[in-house]
Amino acid sequence: MKKLLSIFLLSALVYSCSEKPATENISSQEGGLDRTVLPIKEPSVPKLTELDARNATAPPRFEVKAPDKAPNVVVVLIDDQGFGQPSAFGGPINEPTVEKLAANGLKYNRFHTTALCSPTRVALLTGRNHHLNNAGAIMELATAYPGNTGVRPNSVAPLAEMLRLNGYSTAAFGKYHETAPWEVSVSGPYDRWPTRSGFDKFYGFIGGETNQWAPAIYDGTVRIEAPDDPDYHFTVDMTNQAINWMKAQQSLTPDKPFYLYFATGATHAPHHAPKEWIEKYKGKFDQGWDKLREETFERQKKLGVIPMDAKLTERPKEIPAWDDQTPEQKKLFARQMEAFAGFAEHTDYEVGRLVQTLEEIGELDNTIFLYIVGDNGASAEGGPEGTYNEMMGLNGIVGKASEMMSHIDDWGSPNTFPHYAIGWAHAGNTPFQWTKQVASHFGGTRNGMVVHWPEGIKSKNEIRSQFTHATDIAPTILEAAGLPFPKSVNGTEQTPFSGTSFMFSFDDANAADRHTTQYFEMFGNRAIYHDGWVAATRHSIPWLLAETPPFSDDVWELYNVNEDFSQANDLAASNPEKLKELQDLFTEEAIKNHVLPIDDRRAERFNPAIAGRPDLMGGRKSLTVYEGMKGMMENTFINTKGVSHTITAEVELSNSNTNGVIISQAGRFGGWAVYMKGGRAYHEYNFFGLVWTKVGSPTAIGPGKHTITYEFIPDEEGKPGGGGKSILYVDGKQAAEGYIPKTQPFIYSGDEGVDVGEDGETTVSNEYEQGHNKFTGKINKVTVEIK
Repeated sequence: MKKLLSIFLLSALVYSCSEKPATENISSQEGGLDRTVLPIKEPSVPKLTELDARNATAPPRFEVKAPDKAPNVVVVLIDDQGFGQPSAFGGPINEPTVEKLAANGLKYNRFHTTALCSPTRVALLTGRNHHLNNAGAIMELATAYPGNTGVRPNSVAPLAEMLRLNGYSTAAFGKYHETAPWEVSVSGPYDRWPTRSGFDKFYGFIGGETNQWAPAIYDGTVRIEAPDDPDYHFTVDMTNQAINWMKAQQSLTPDKPFYLYFATGATHAPHHAPKEWIEKYKGKFDQGWDKLREETFERQKKLGVIPMDAKLTERPKEIPAWDDQTPEQKKLFARQMEAFAGFAEHTDYEVGRLVQTLEEIGELDNTIFLYIVGDNGASAEGGPEGTYNEMMGLNGIVGKASEMMSHIDDWGSPNTFPHYAIGWAHAGNTPFQWTKQVASHFGGTRNGMVVHWPEGIKSKNEIRSQFTHATDIAPTILEAAGLPFPKSVNGTEQTPFSGTSFMFSFDDANAADRHTTQYFEMFGNRAIYHDGWVAATRHSIPWLLAETPPFSDDVWELYNVNEDFSQANDLAASNPEKLKELQDLFTEEAIKNHVLPIDDRRAERFNPAIAGRPDLMGGRKSLTVYEGMKGMMENTFINTKGVSHTITAEVELSNSNTNGVIISQAGRFGGWAVYMKGGRAYHEYNFFGLVWTKVGSPTAIGPGKHTITYEFIPDEEGKPGGGGKSILYVDGKQAAEGYIPKTQPFIYSGDEGVDVGEDGETTVSNEYEQGHNKFTGKINKVTVEIK
């Protein structure tokens, strides 16, 4: 409990703030303290004339404290889970923690996201629209245009910084994915890392996804290896870390409120879960995705999370029917969904441990707990048949069930990096159309949310249907804490919140909407909501990387969502005037929020030169790295894909039995490595964990200084994915030659980088062990050079 959060001292040097709602222009001048300028200015200190401290009286100490009775704040954000997947919203996946909190709190059934991860996260954490955060897409696809640069402006201070400067302890655990990729290196800058974005503590991963069995973890800004535990799973680890931090914080400062941001990597691909959780769902999805949609739809009506007159939207023709699949495909697809469901329930169980800890330390009732079940709609990035290795889909390679049947029994294990078929994503977004990335329709942007706060909400086990958005989270939390919006943070005038607090709806189910206008845009898919109407146009499809049509050819749809909950009845033809009004409003909002020009490119934008964003390599043809450098992501390392290049290592060996990795990039699901085993030198290329090509020296290399060089000569210079000649040299003499038939065209990994002197996380080669592959000789330097 926070009964002593603000101590009123007689001196004018310590002050308090008014507890009026943030939406009512909170007065922050009581006692002279101005909370609208952060950090709060320290008062002038008196000039003392007494020589002897024993005879002097010390003035009261200046200390910033949170407002009296300010609640703790916990925001849980699940990744890639659709509106129709959790049981609390009618889905087939048992998630008792969501249900428990909803039974004593509120369900919001008209909460919206941006249709993609990074944009939703910045909107949620800052209260401003994603383009105002310069996050028009994921950070790895940043461009040169305002709204898409990937760099959050100083004028958009995060909520965490506002709370920290007002006396809160702050911490983030799990996925971040808000840092520009060229800033993820030892060279920084660290301005947009979590610990420079308002969080005192960070434990998690910086990119968009991670291997749950072998994650790329940062503790603050330091890359660390996961514990060497055969039962290790990242969701369990991050929960342990969050629990330990929360208990320690309350132990040491029980009167200081905390803000905890708990953003799981789950349920984003790879769908990794302990086998016992996957087995709980065995046989439960044999009916297929079309029947599952119908079952979910009926449960949603019984629960009241959708209106009784809502309609189940039709399956788009681009999504295959379950009945058209072969028996072999159905068997594999059912297993894909079993793994996802196990992954999701396992995640909810870990959130439950967080809730249990709050109960045990007596802080649950005074914690505003927001459980947001998805940062966008369920993901269709697995393609029509899913994939055992999601990296294939991100490289534009469509998986085939016939090629994946060998993994059916270990789907979700460390031997896979899996994603399910698009039909499951569509079913996961019931009753809406489309999926993640499709911002034009609620299948991409509608997610379930539960709010639990016993000391702040009288209503229990009720549904709220006010239109809400990710940008509303920060204003709501500020109002709950009794804090005003700061006009200046760290010397920079602040851009106002785009969102509005929805605290008004806590105890008034029938309160009128206050968030009345909201644009949506992602890869050209766009929409505008205004006063119960939506105009929308679906421009591109996530799993089709083919050239998109001109924007002028887009067909707009019109929905009255006050009467048509699921966007099932297109009124564009019957009400062209309303459609034109909303189209004009979209243009107005797009200009105001830096949405224009719209960029519908996907794969091309992975190339910094095409996208127009900074590149740490800056066109360099040569890069020299040294032992101990590790975790260098693809955006901070020289790009050798599809071009002639050499890798030259200068090493010193103490014997003829040297072992370990000299240099490696990525890991088990695609990458390359130069290593030694039994004194022999090798280069190995791993094509998506499907084909390994290895060349090695015929004899062991003796003690002393040596130069080991690898050369790749492509069949066609600069062709993405092409094969080529693979040659290994020892001390200038050719030692081996081979041929790599195919290479990965665009990306090796979303989280595993380049390591010198070891191969961290998962291993490129099966010839050495994970966690036990450090080079036993000495590496003087390694030079990678593009010819």
